[in-house]
Amino acid sequence: MSGFADLTVELDSLRQQGLYRTRKLLTSPQGAVVEVNGKQALNFCSNDYLGLANHPEVVRAFQRAVNQWGVGSGAAHLVCGHTAEHHQLEEELAAFTGRDRALLFSTGYMANIGAIAALLGRNDAVFEDKLNHASLLDGGLLTRAKFNRYRHADAEHVRQLLAEDARRKLIVTDGVFSMDGDVAPLKQLLAVAEPQQAWLMVDDAHGLGVLGKTGAGVIEHFGLTSSQVPVLVGTLGKAFGTAGAFVAGSAELIEILIHKARTFVYTTAMPAAIAAATRTSLSLLQQESWRREHLQILIRQFRAGVSQIGLQLMPSISPIQPILVGSSERALFLSEQLLQHGILVSAIRPPTVPKGSARLRVTLSAAHSEAQVQQLLQALEVVWR
Repeated sequence: MSGFADLTVELDSLRQQGLYRTRKLLTSPQGAVVEVNGKQALNFCSNDYLGLANHPEVVRAFQRAVNQWGVGSGAAHLVCGHTAEHHQLEEELAAFTGRDRALLFSTGYMANIGAIAALLGRNDAVFEDKLNHASLLDGGLLTRAKFNRYRHADAEHVRQLLAEDARRKLIVTDGVFSMDGDVAPLKQLLAVAEPQQAWLMVDDAHGLGVLGKTGAGVIEHFGLTSSQVPVLVGTLGKAFGTAGAFVAGSAELIEILIHKARTFVYTTAMPAAIAAATRTSLSLLQQESWRREHLQILIRQFRAGVSQIGLQLMPSISPIQPILVGSSERALFLSEQLLQHGILVSAIRPPTVPKGSARLRVTLSAAHSEAQVQQLLQALEVVWR
């Protein structure tokens, strides 16, 4: 029982530091407007960047697939859980990203941990951006490889670290950083990786669907090839509006992951209906470029409006537009005040972000209107002053 008393003390400490977390209860689907804790609010904290999570065509595709395939997949992909829907989605994701093959995982966390652990061993080295997503950092720590963290977006620091001897060297980075919204300097990272024959792995969870002419993400945004970035991870629960994740790359990479990625081998496959819904959202993502164009209009509108108010934004061309606050207590207070004005924005606090850099993480969606963004700006000005 003493262990539980210790937990109570720990929870009390989190409350005192403004770091205690609670879940808001949604009683509506994802959208520009949601019902949260029994009240209607404009939703500016979802990763549904293209507004596809509750798109009627995506919903209908899911319902049709449930009628055909049922709800559960029944087993792992290597047992009897790999359906035609899964297979077709993998082929379509490979074509979309310009790669030989793609492999589905149940979550982005599993994709990142599985890929890194499958590629590296005791005689290898991994180099990770200090602000990488927790799944990437955990993936690096779980391997027996030498674990290195480099200063955020600092290719020169990577170059210095790469001098160490190792069988394989893997540089790992987010494409778009989830809490800052900035884009990784892939060309600079590539310039230091190639002389050392290091591989580059990019988790483009927040770039796919949003950046690039066709929505193919940061790789397309920078005009890079699959050989330059051999390991690409994407998640399906953000711009795609569904759930799950994938790794895309060469045929050899995917075969190694099928054999060695424990988070693929030993996990039940995602429901076939999710795969079917994702195929529809992928089609919409590619066909309806207006979603990305509208999103860029909203980003420019928001950044201009926040600048007039005098708030501190971070450098971001993505839908992630964090407002730096500093204190955890202040960020939490502002988030609560915004909700009183009918605006849902999350307060992001340590350990998700470094101490002293708590922020309001505003995320924009193609489902928002310019009038709704203006409502957000007006509410921000009121609560900030």
